[in-house]
Amino acid sequence: MTSSEIRENFLAFFKGKDHTIVPSAPMVIKDDPTLMFTNAGMNQFKEYFLGNSKSKYPRIADTQKCLRVSGKHNDLEEVGKDTYHHTMFEMLGNWSFGDYFKKEAISWAWELLTEVYKLDKDSLYVSVFEGSEDDELELDKEAYDLWKAIVPEDRIILGSKKDNFWEMGDQGPCGPCSEIHVDLRSAKEKSKIPGASLVNQDHPEVVEIWNLVFIQYNRKADGSLESLPEKHVDTGMGFERLCMALQGVKSNYDTDVFRPILKEVETITGETYGSDPKKDIAMRVVADHIRAVAFSIADGQLPSNGGAGYVIRRILRRAVRYGFTFLGLHEPFLYKLVKVLVTQMGSAFPELKKQTALIENVVREEEHSFLKTLEQGLILLDEVIAQTKDKEVDGQKAFELYDTFGFPIDLTSLILSEKGYTLDEAGFEKAMQEQKSRSRSASEVAKDDWQVVHPNGEQEFLGYDQLKAEVRLLKYRKISTKKEGTQFQLVFDKTPFYPEGGGQVGDKGYLEVPNGDVVYILDTKKENNEIVHYAKNLPKHLNDPLTAVVDAESRARTARNHSATHLLHQALREILGSHVEQKGSAVHAGHLRFDFSHFAKLTNEELKRVEDFVNERIHEHLPLQENRKVSMQEAMNEGAIALFGEKYGDQVRTIRFGDSIELCGGTHVQNTAEIWHFKIVSEGAIAAGVRRIEAITSDATREYFREKEEQLDEIKAHLKSSGDPVKAIESLMEDNAQLKKELEALQKDKAKGLKSEIKKELEQINGYKFLSRKVDIDAGAMKDLSFELGQEEENLFLLLGAEKDGKALLSCYISKDLAASKGWNAGQIVRELGKYIQGGGGGQPFFATAGGKNPDGLKEALDKVRTLIS
Repeated sequence: MTSSEIRENFLAFFKGKDHTIVPSAPMVIKDDPTLMFTNAGMNQFKEYFLGNSKSKYPRIADTQKCLRVSGKHNDLEEVGKDTYHHTMFEMLGNWSFGDYFKKEAISWAWELLTEVYKLDKDSLYVSVFEGSEDDELELDKEAYDLWKAIVPEDRIILGSKKDNFWEMGDQGPCGPCSEIHVDLRSAKEKSKIPGASLVNQDHPEVVEIWNLVFIQYNRKADGSLESLPEKHVDTGMGFERLCMALQGVKSNYDTDVFRPILKEVETITGETYGSDPKKDIAMRVVADHIRAVAFSIADGQLPSNGGAGYVIRRILRRAVRYGFTFLGLHEPFLYKLVKVLVTQMGSAFPELKKQTALIENVVREEEHSFLKTLEQGLILLDEVIAQTKDKEVDGQKAFELYDTFGFPIDLTSLILSEKGYTLDEAGFEKAMQEQKSRSRSASEVAKDDWQVVHPNGEQEFLGYDQLKAEVRLLKYRKISTKKEGTQFQLVFDKTPFYPEGGGQVGDKGYLEVPNGDVVYILDTKKENNEIVHYAKNLPKHLNDPLTAVVDAESRARTARNHSATHLLHQALREILGSHVEQKGSAVHAGHLRFDFSHFAKLTNEELKRVEDFVNERIHEHLPLQENRKVSMQEAMNEGAIALFGEKYGDQVRTIRFGDSIELCGGTHVQNTAEIWHFKIVSEGAIAAGVRRIEAITSDATREYFREKEEQLDEIKAHLKSSGDPVKAIESLMEDNAQLKKELEALQKDKAKGLKSEIKKELEQINGYKFLSRKVDIDAGAMKDLSFELGQEEENLFLLLGAEKDGKALLSCYISKDLAASKGWNAGQIVRELGKYIQGGGGGQPFFATAGGKNPDGLKEALDKVRTLIS
């Protein structure tokens, strides 16, 4: 059975059990501040488990793309080393929201595995929660009895809280679970050791394939449990492991999920998978990681230096360094695997097909950049080794290479061992843990339980029509972070406050309290389908009626900028082509940012055309045409633009201004005339094939033009000219260029004379020529002079110092043969001497420069060099 057939049979089976089949949610999460990535199939249904909203369908089944590389579920460092952990994986799941429970979940799981997939019943084991004294919970007897009617009791294993009790987090819905494990060993191996003893023991051929979670409790902040009013079923079956079991192989990587990618890696490297354990690990890392990276980019998350983007960059770089270190791949190669992945999975996940070119370009550029980093890191590591007096490299210095320059520690260890050095691993680990502690401390959030003031009902958003409303507090809780201190999260029965989403910032404002107090709303976010308001304090009387008031001016500016992004998107597609797609946006009150796919820098002419296009739409006074409830299919038929990586329901909201129509939940102007004027302030690349425009509108443009006018007046005043300032500046530039030429000629003449002087002053010391002196030339002339002398004089050591514009300069030249024979390094020498001029520098072993802010230290630096090299 192929992997495609396995996936299709799962969905067909549960469709036959009256489940609604829903598409996978994006792997990158945008509306849950507690998670960066979907790390389990249940993530997109959290709002139902929490009771924040009701599911339209009581029974659901899907295949969910997941990523586990950070936080509690972090499998990254295991990936490749074994054959069953992955970063990106598929989770096949069936769900019941207050509908069926343990009986149906257990019987259907057994039916699917043994009757549809025809797994050998004698190879299957099940585990049941044994109870926990901590929580005063007993054996899950209901599940035990249900399994006992299906399988022999010697195949039922009692599992601990660690293995058989599922929790969403430190707080929230939870419950016992029942796992199904498969023993894939040969009959001979099974006869030696019973499979029951290998369950949950990390045996590569006795693995868990399905987890049936029975959500029946809520974990409170104090650790206690309370029963939920409705019970739910949440199941997850590892698709890759299931394929391994059904295709009769011993490893996930031997299934048709991974073999096509591994075959391509074999073609690229000339290596054969299975011939060398170290190379096998590297090939598994590459095959796994390209999936995680490609799916993340398809969902709209580009590699970057922070947040979710940093995680994706880290995965990509791990694949590159394994290819670099163990497979000899010193040129970009990962991007070549994208087409194989698309061919294999594009039918099930069409976003891969539509984003192929973007994925390839981003991956190739990231590879190229990191390979450069590796080259630079090798030079820096050589310098660290040269500074090491004994044979153990300081762990702190190795950590600096890792943390500051991104040089992988495993590569550092490998190179050190090849050169006969060791690494102070304890020092490295200490530095790493200190950094993690700082990071963890900065991001830790302490949350109390929700305190219910009024019974929770469906929350109503009024913000499209009202900026002020009478509201009632439903619940609140206290949260604390190191950065923000203590705050309160407030949930109202209705609210005019727009929550952060779709690139638009959340509203700010205040609450009017009957006694005259004011509670300021600092931010508004959406969490698990609830609009949550952040405040520094609570109303004194929680049951009082409250008036929620949005900051009207800030909202109006934000709405203008949001509407302008729609017009900008239309302009870019009209002027650059239909390949342009939005890749991200940030809409604030003061400015807007728009990221889009395009493979070349926009010319000045193109930027002007884009600005003109948007301003023409503004001046046409186009009215807003809003449809708040239209079917997704109807919206698509009208030509509405949907964004990859966004989660849309069956009913969507469309925003139209003239020919611009998009799916959007944000706030907008009633007429484009309100935007007043649109001005691009910057355009540039943020990744391969992705560019960013930053722009302003309305009163921000008025201020922009006012500042420009003031700057122009200032320029005219400096030029002392009432005429054309451009012509006056051109004339100044011509004069400056002529003076520069004359100055360069003078410097060259001075250097020629200086060269003759220096030759006469060279001192013979132990077979080499030495000179350390101050000169009156600039840095460029110092370098030219040093290299000219180096060509004319053998075994030369030359240190020059100069003072220019109140700053000190040093340059050190050492003939290459002399540097090698003496073990001297010009970069290290100038770094040491830089202390005397209160500066620093670096360079190559034979030539390096330093700069500093203390010219008075030049004499001491020039004198000290003798002591340093001796």
